Amino acid sequence: MHTHETHPAIIKRLRRAGGHLASVVEMLEQGKPCLDVAQQLQAVEKAITQAKKALIQDHLGHCLHHMVQVQDKGPGAQQPSLDEFRQITKYL
Repeated sequence: MHTHETHPAIIKRLRRAGGHLASVVEMLEQGKPCLDVAQQLQAVEKAITQAKKALIQDHLGHCLHHMVQVQDKGPGAQQPSLDEFRQITKYL
């Protein structure tokens, strides 16, 4: 299983964002003012952005740590971590 120390905090943040998003749907169904809805959508967007940022930063740190650990294990030992590093940066 692939987990990092920050995953529980990220899960908590995403659950909170999910709650905000459910509130936005209710607000729209109830005909609440667009300004209020937009404000809640901004909160959802920020929570998701922060969760993504934390996940990517943590993963990048993990990849870099792994590359340093295997640097003396011969040519190519760092390649899997380097490939993951490159792949996840497209989500920045």
